[in-house]
Amino acid sequence: MNKFIEPLKKCILMKDFTEDDIDNFLNKVNYTICNYSREEVIAFEGSNCSSIGIVLSGNVEVQRIYASGKSITMGVLREGNIFGEVVVFSNKNTYPSTIISSHNSTVMFISKANILKLCNLAPIFLKNFMTLLSNKILMLNKKLKNISYQTIRQKITYFILDEYKVQNKLTIKLDMTKKSLAEQLGIPRPSLSRELLNMERENLIHMNKNIITIIDINSMYNLLY
Repeated sequence: MNKFIEPLKKCILMKDFTEDDIDNFLNKVNYTICNYSREEVIAFEGSNCSSIGIVLSGNVEVQRIYASGKSITMGVLREGNIFGEVVVFSNKNTYPSTIISSHNSTVMFISKANILKLCNLAPIFLKNFMTLLSNKILMLNKKLKNISYQTIRQKITYFILDEYKVQNKLTIKLDMTKKSLAEQLGIPRPSLSRELLNMERENLIHMNKNIITIIDINSMYNLLY
């Protein structure tokens, strides 16, 4: 049995596949396994993207690096997460951001041709791939909506309420640092911390490290409208 099956079971592309299904698939297509050390660049912004990457171990960051040398983390990818799925079939198939290994990591690359082969071999793989792309579109729409809010409080509130819907409980757990959250929301980190404290003083939320408890959800919804 292929040793990469366990992390692949966490990948959305392999949803509803048995271990034997995954093993059979891996025997029918070509793929490349690459190991990266901490802070090693996997792909530069603007470089050609001819494969999707699936994180098998470690963490990978999607970064925007500016000419000044400043970098902003756009997202963190963990075991089972994918990158390159949006651009690999686009007319301009170049990476829009730099992909960096934030820890020692292992990545599986599957070429465009082999993705098409997998789609032909199993309709369920095609369905999973379409679901992946649809989810990415929805995520981008959320980011655009967040940008449309004018104040820092509105941006934070929209994020918290969106996590409330995803986690389906008033006490939500953040899977990112405040630095990463600030970068995702496009606001300075000190401003994020200051506004979270203000919201806590006003009994809208309660903060405990990476745990946020929503106290007054109605007032928070009113902030957005």
